Amino acid sequence: MYDILIIGAGPAGLTAAIYGVRGGLKVAFLEKMSYGGQIINTPEVENYPGAKDVSGFELADTMYNQAINLGAEMIFGEASGIEKSIDSEGKPFFKVKTITPGLDTEGPTYEAKSVILATGLKQRPAGLDREEQMTGAGISYCATCDGGFFRGKPVAILGGGNTALEDAEYMAQLAEKVYLVHRRDEFRGDEVLVNRLRNKENVEFVLDSVPVEIQGEAAVSGLKVRNVKTEETRELLVNAVFVAYGHIPVNDAFKDIAALDQTGFFDSGEDCKTETPGLFVAGDCRAKTRRQLVTATADGAVAAMTAIEYVHNMS
Repeated sequence: MYDILIIGAGPAGLTAAIYGVRGGLKVAFLEKMSYGGQIINTPEVENYPGAKDVSGFELADTMYNQAINLGAEMIFGEASGIEKSIDSEGKPFFKVKTITPGLDTEGPTYEAKSVILATGLKQRPAGLDREEQMTGAGISYCATCDGGFFRGKPVAILGGGNTALEDAEYMAQLAEKVYLVHRRDEFRGDEVLVNRLRNKENVEFVLDSVPVEIQGEAAVSGLKVRNVKTEETRELLVNAVFVAYGHIPVNDAFKDIAALDQTGFFDSGEDCKTETPGLFVAGDCRAKTRRQLVTATADGAVAAMTAIEYVHNMS
């Protein structure tokens, strides 16, 4: 029986673990992939206070080791559902069911007095035919993960936010040519990133344009795009397409115990509480206006401190 079981080991979950164990509680976090969440794909973190010249992976690694060294436990698995139950003394607790990642076979069930959902987000697909089929054969959602496979080759980046701009800047160091495809005539990301890209000779902005067709059979050999204003199409001869359209929540497995808003995010205020006592949410998975590394860690701290208070009140 854990005092706090955290589902997700991104910045919010890791921060919650640090605060939980410092509060004297028995804490574990459940993660189906690598710890660190989306931040591990960021080559350089420039806006986290006190962390100058550090990669996302290095920062996540520091958080993880801090939590482990304090006494938090890491559990590898994927939560598939949560039930609330009552023990022999009439006290409520949670049963967290799991499946084995990649196999979808039933895994252990874990028990906890409180649960923090820090499930994060997953990449938003481009919605193209054969996109899933070509993933790994030229379609990728992580430039820093897969960019090295396309060194010296032409590539396309899809998106207009900071993720797309950062991916384009990273690939400009590796690729022969980088096409940055965005459906509007202006980018949503930081102007400082846009200006840096404008000064790179091997980066071309393909604005007012959307992707319409992946070309190639066994591997990507091109991308057809359509100008949304002129309706003209153009074929970009590229060997890779990096999709950087942002992220979507993955909260459906918990919708029966934690209310979701219309867009699928956990419906919670700044106190990180849900409608279920003892169940809290933290980070990008909850409904909020700003999703940044610093707001995720803030959520983790708030959720953990609220969970500590809840557990102490149960005693």
